[in-house]
Amino acid sequence: MLRELGYLVDDYASAQAFLEKSVPVAPAVILLDMQMPDTDGLDLQEKLLKLGRKTPIIFVSGQSHPHQIVRGLKKGALDFLFKPFNLEELLQSVADAIDFDGRQLKRVSLDVETKRDYENLTPREREVCAWLVKGLLNKDIAVKLGTTDATIKVHKARVMDKMHADSVQTLVKKYLESDLESHPLSK
Repeated sequence: MLRELGYLVDDYASAQAFLEKSVPVAPAVILLDMQMPDTDGLDLQEKLLKLGRKTPIIFVSGQSHPHQIVRGLKKGALDFLFKPFNLEELLQSVADAIDFDGRQLKRVSLDVETKRDYENLTPREREVCAWLVKGLLNKDIAVKLGTTDATIKVHKARVMDKMHADSVQTLVKKYLESDLESHPLSK
């Protein structure tokens, strides 16, 4: 059905075959049967999590216990469809998962870009950046770093340029969303 509607579909005979042959792509979704010949869907979900695979999962099942459903959802599955399900249900769930994965990919890409930009800052620029994020004014940063207001203005301009931030608010948002405070270069 999904192929006929234009989706690229790869199918696997077992969880082991999926682990050996699947290639992470995004945006994507994994339609995961709860019962498989060599394992169950929850075990495969756990293995994928350990491998760092973040592709959204939609479980499908003919018979599952409530605790399995809860466990799958708690581990990050986006949906749980019971067989037999209708095409509309499946298509909506797949569309939602692909949209979620697209947003997830965009967040990861922005995070990588922001961290790369941060790594291009000099040590002094990183100090100035951290103080800007904490809300200090140029003159206060100058006092903290034992320099002049004019010097801090130059550092701030370089920080804003290198971090591709058009305002301090944008800089703060990027800094916090990418958790730069815990970045190894911030220590």
